[in-house]
Amino acid sequence: MIIKFFERGYIRVLATAEIQAFVNHPPGEAPVRGFLHPAPGSTGVMVLTHGAGGNCNAPLLVALAELFSRSGLSVLRCDLPYRQRRPHGPPSPSDAKVDQAGLRRAITVLREQVPGRAFLGGTSYGGRQASMLVASEPSLAEGLLLLSYPLHPPGRATQLRTAHFSTLRTPSLFISGTRDAFGSIEELQDAIKLIPARAKLVPVEGAAHGLMTNSNRSDVPKLVVESFWSFFTQE
Repeated sequence: MIIKFFERGYIRVLATAEIQAFVNHPPGEAPVRGFLHPAPGSTGVMVLTHGAGGNCNAPLLVALAELFSRSGLSVLRCDLPYRQRRPHGPPSPSDAKVDQAGLRRAITVLREQVPGRAFLGGTSYGGRQASMLVASEPSLAEGLLLLSYPLHPPGRATQLRTAHFSTLRTPSLFISGTRDAFGSIEELQDAIKLIPARAKLVPVEGAAHGLMTNSNRSDVPKLVVESFWSFFTQE
């Protein structure tokens, strides 16, 4: 076992187990499909999902799942139900409730298999659905990881997607690029003040909505994981 120290506390860096295809679709339940990254000696679980135009094989999600599993969390990166129904294209407004049901099912199944704390999150649309779900059902997860939260559509700063923030009582970590057209750092800082739980925003300098670029590809996943453990190991 290697101990890697960060600014606050430490994480364990472990050898990873083999990645497993994961499917769970009992009759009458929302379908769960993705890839499980088991952590030997796991201390908890995380469900991560994708943005509106992507899927669970997005490079950032793959990199994060690998790093988090080496740090002690078993991670399921999963496709939302709308992506399971069609391989391309964005979700429609009517997909939201079903996509939230898919996340609910994913975290519930994982919690049944792995003890410890549970975290839920994702990129853009996926993170927004995770935050809306946990705002209405706070017992589902101990924390949220929200990557490139889509605060508003590009160029429409008055159409804020914050109606549920005032009821979000789960600790939430936001990671966002300083060039994100879906919300500036200043706009996000103001919006996060609406959340009654502990919340923090970590900016990624020079990054747009996708967060990763050719120049920061190795740095962003490490920044996310280090920021996550620093935030969620605070008393």
